[in-house]
Amino acid sequence: MDKIIIRGGKRLTGSIPISGAKNAALTLLPCALLTDEPLTLRNLPRLADIDGFQHLLNQFGVSTTIAGSRPEDFGRVMTLEAPRITSSVAPYELVRKMRASILVLGPMLARMGDAKVSLPGGCAIGNRPIDLHLKALEALGAEIELAQGYVRASAPDGGLPGGRFGFPVVSVGATENALMAAVTARGKSTLHNAAREPEIVDLCNLLVAMGADIEGIGTSDLTIHGVPRLHGATYRVMPDRIEAGSYACAAAITAGEVTLVGAQIDQMEATVHALRNAGIHVEPKDKGILVAANGDLRAINVSTAPYPGFATDMQAQLMAMLCCANGTSVLTETIFENRYMHVPELNRMGARIETSGRTAIVHGVPKLSGAEVMATDLRASMSLVIAGLAAEGETQVHRLYHLDRGYERLEEKLALVGAEVERVGDD
Repeated sequence: MDKIIIRGGKRLTGSIPISGAKNAALTLLPCALLTDEPLTLRNLPRLADIDGFQHLLNQFGVSTTIAGSRPEDFGRVMTLEAPRITSSVAPYELVRKMRASILVLGPMLARMGDAKVSLPGGCAIGNRPIDLHLKALEALGAEIELAQGYVRASAPDGGLPGGRFGFPVVSVGATENALMAAVTARGKSTLHNAAREPEIVDLCNLLVAMGADIEGIGTSDLTIHGVPRLHGATYRVMPDRIEAGSYACAAAITAGEVTLVGAQIDQMEATVHALRNAGIHVEPKDKGILVAANGDLRAINVSTAPYPGFATDMQAQLMAMLCCANGTSVLTETIFENRYMHVPELNRMGARIETSGRTAIVHGVPKLSGAEVMATDLRASMSLVIAGLAAEGETQVHRLYHLDRGYERLEEKLALVGAEVERVGDD
């Protein structure tokens, strides 16, 4: 198993290319199940989760081909074809490591009228039930059965009739599953209090490119008029706003100046607002976003919230940055109840963080010190890397498989802006 060694204290300067969004790509890939024509996705990040989802789609009979590209390039082009579905089962061994696997349920139900999907896994950051996925699909006319660790969903003869569902709480994944199920329903479907994340907009835009009829894109009320079939399309995955925010925090904690090439500022307004409040200069550029810091970070208070609020996926990275801010910051995690597992590891590096329930109090310190630390989940992993970039001495981050799920060739991108980072075999 690999580890990353970081020799901190280097000021990050230069440009970092921002990859296609992992959270968007994992939603766009299952759209291949909705058509018997080719679907080509551009700007697809090279990540372990993408590879895992590709293997899951292969299980259903989807063929996947990657266009010729140089190994040193970031991103890739993948064409997916599903002229015939050969299986309707997503087995445990393919699903258990990746929560996004549940997103095959809606499109399989729409295409085949039947799907059997193992209950999903993923990061251990708290309870993330799929009850809203199932309730939304039931509202569209599906019959749901849970047995022996699997979800079995079936549609009546003739396919889903469509229906109306109001989400009692905002759920990104459930909104995505319901959208994909509804696009070929026999009638009209309405989703109220739907998630509004840019990744949802990206999914809607792809579905429309494939022939879907969706009203209210970008709002919390979506109306889907079912169409008989969808066709193929070529589509570019949106840039990863979480990756961009992560590198912005890395630039800030090192008093650096970094251009995030390809990032779109309008997709990450809450993150930009928090960074600016902390004294960091952030401005849009022709090719992306410029982030510049002078080493004088200010303490701030932030609460996570569904979009357009501050993303829970940015909480750990912002916390790492605030470890070196002047004053005391207060972070409140409202989405997941177990997303402070990085706190003990940051404290090992000299941070002063206290937690109480869903609140973390971060007392800024003059400096951090390198240490051996253990990654516990994807975003926690990145928080440790960010802290290591500013720490005196050497930091070793273990359990890199978490990072490889969500950050494309992290050490190569950091090296582009002057970081001293290397990946080595873990003894």
